[in-house]
Amino acid sequence: MADHYIYAPETIIKAYSLGLFPMADSRHSVEIKFYEPDRRALIPINSSLGGGVHIPRRLQRRVRQAPFEVSINQDFTAVIDACAAPSDRRTDTWINKDIRQLYIALHKMGFAHSLEVWSHGTLIGGLYGVALRAAFFGESMFSRQRDASKIALVHLMARLWNGGFLMLDAQFTNDHLTQFGVTEIDRADFQGHLAAALASNGDLHFETPSSALIAPFLDSLKKPTL
Repeated sequence: MADHYIYAPETIIKAYSLGLFPMADSRHSVEIKFYEPDRRALIPINSSLGGGVHIPRRLQRRVRQAPFEVSINQDFTAVIDACAAPSDRRTDTWINKDIRQLYIALHKMGFAHSLEVWSHGTLIGGLYGVALRAAFFGESMFSRQRDASKIALVHLMARLWNGGFLMLDAQFTNDHLTQFGVTEIDRADFQGHLAAALASNGDLHFETPSSALIAPFLDSLKKPTL
């Protein structure tokens, strides 16, 4: 029997290309709504946005120490399930069963990707999002040990930087992302960034281990911040 979706996966891709993104009101909601906020949050991955790439010095040291193993697309389902699960920091999420189904389908189609953070074979953190040409739309992240989700984000930034991506969309600003220099822009400006990214090509370098991409990226940062 074919999978049934409230929307087709292709509809989600079209929405992203227009600057919209889907969310459910809660993990138990039966509806999916599409949003295009007046202000959009982007995380700099080069010097063309805001103050450029911003990674706290302590976190840079932590990433270089490589306390955990980081992989890409090794267990997408486990990552989205962890992002959807309630935790000490959040009692609910916007990932309902239809969102879960759709993004697993998008992963199988080659659009949705996950980064996993492992400690001795146990999944302790990660994130997932959607890649279209040279745009990456970050969706959600989770952490079960200190710095795990932050390390996943830095590894994602390294892949995007190495692969010539032009945009990392965070959708909304939050306290967790402030330390990464997240920059809010208006809708028209976002559409300009999106159009440029969709007119270019990005490469996530799936064949390259995350550990090989980190040093060149961190070395490129001229002024580490406190």
